[in-house]
Amino acid sequence: MSTKKSAPSTSASTSSSKVEVRIGITDSPRELTIELSNTADEIEATVERALHEGSHVAFTDERGRRLIVPAAKVGFVEVSARSERKVGFGTN
Repeated sequence: MSTKKSAPSTSASTSSSKVEVRIGITDSPRELTIELSNTADEIEATVERALHEGSHVAFTDERGRRLIVPAAKVGFVEVSARSERKVGFGTN
């Protein structure tokens, strides 16, 4: 029984993890930020493919909003795991 209970909780925690992607645009002081449920490797592969092809980088978040940036204008892409905010005064 314990095996059946642990399997769904593991998959639920994996599906709820978010990745924050920041994209810097050349000749622009602002950055674009989007939260995705994709893995960091999937995001990196998408960006690499777009830069190699010279097309555009496109993502859709969970709300259906689309972010499309021409590959020639991409200054940088930062992918980071979204961490939960800790509340309290603990040192850990």
